[in-house]
Amino acid sequence: MSYDAARFAYQEMEATGSSGVQLVVMLYDGAIRFLNDASSSVKQRDLQGKIVAVDRALAIIGELQGTLRMEEGGEIAKSLDGLYTYMTNRILDGSMKLDPRPFDEVVTLLTNLNSAWKTIAQPNHLQEQKTPNASAPLEVFG
Repeated sequence: MSYDAARFAYQEMEATGSSGVQLVVMLYDGAIRFLNDASSSVKQRDLQGKIVAVDRALAIIGELQGTLRMEEGGEIAKSLDGLYTYMTNRILDGSMKLDPRPFDEVVTLLTNLNSAWKTIAQPNHLQEQKTPNASAPLEVFG
């Protein structure tokens, strides 16, 4: 599942000409959407819906974590790695206990991160970053 989702996202990125930063934003958007679906499914006692939503959110977070460049990304990559591990554990906890609160907590974390990536993805911001280190945000991901 994770491989297919990632392959589709990369194909879509290539087809639409999206940048790597925009891909990260799309992945965060997807994870947030699926976690909101998981939270709603738990509240409605829709176990099948919860399973599908949790699987998709975990696949996205696993892909984000798996593409971190630990050496190039330095402390930022290490921090994100720890945060993604924490998020995965919280999602699994919420899934096992049928508790929407861990999903909501991870949505808050992802929303905060996504806000920063959306700022970086803005065309004006990218224009201002036209320096030798303009790709620095992407050095975190492989």
